[in-house]
Amino acid sequence: MRLDAFAPAKVNLFLHVGGPDAQGYHPISSLMLFADVGDRVSLQAADAPSFEATGRFGGEIPLDDGNLVVRAANALRIRLGGPLPSFRLILDKALPIAAGLGGGSSDAGAALRLLREALAPDLSDADLEAVAGSLGADGAACLWGAPVMAQGRGERLSPAPALPELHAVLVNPLVPSPTGAVYRAYDAAVAPEGETPPPILDGLESIEEVCAWLDGFTRNDLQAPAVALEPRIGQVLDLLAGEPETLLGRMSGSGATCFALCAGDIEAEGLAERLERMRPGWWVKRCRLGGPF
Repeated sequence: MRLDAFAPAKVNLFLHVGGPDAQGYHPISSLMLFADVGDRVSLQAADAPSFEATGRFGGEIPLDDGNLVVRAANALRIRLGGPLPSFRLILDKALPIAAGLGGGSSDAGAALRLLREALAPDLSDADLEAVAGSLGADGAACLWGAPVMAQGRGERLSPAPALPELHAVLVNPLVPSPTGAVYRAYDAAVAPEGETPPPILDGLESIEEVCAWLDGFTRNDLQAPAVALEPRIGQVLDLLAGEPETLLGRMSGSGATCFALCAGDIEAEGLAERLERMRPGWWVKRCRLGGPF
């Protein structure tokens, strides 16, 4: 037996963040889309439970319960309340680490979908979502890889507004941007607008209209503190802003990945190829944004 699932990169088109509550959690409002680039998770029958990581970034991640795939499997085992057949989970890690792309949460979501298919097909979507949500703020949103509006601590999900197909280039200077450190820096100067969502406009028909809405009404409140902690993120944003194909450039999540929205696939391809020549040490991927893929 071998089952495979795609774990798409998550991109926050905007991320509004409020100040921490009494428990230290930050309320958010974010529009999350998913990319047709990401990791892959495989499930195989095995004599004993195991987890391994392969791929470009596989050597950079923990293989114990510090990894969300392992934690997802353990959480599902507890939810099912009994011994499970032995299995091997294999993560092909193509996304950079601590990149603002929800990679760990998306990997966990893919693992949960595979484990349900193989071991617990009668488990409801709601029960699976509860397990995913217990793994972190992005867990529930990343389970299905479908466009979504996330609010609260990330657990209040609602359908995303209708958007046209978006073509983008993802760029990471291959420096980590740990979420905790970025949030601590953000706490020094909380955005006065807080987590208030923007006016949601359905019926945006062109990429130009989407970019005008994003530029006029939305922001990523973690971008400035992330750039202050890691100036190379600012270098990415400055470079993207100066390229003719970039209609909107912004950081995703807590960084370090930034994205450029482009008019179409040809423009995204041209930008990605030029960036790869200009910055061969960076991670650059052309993609489509939407989902599920």
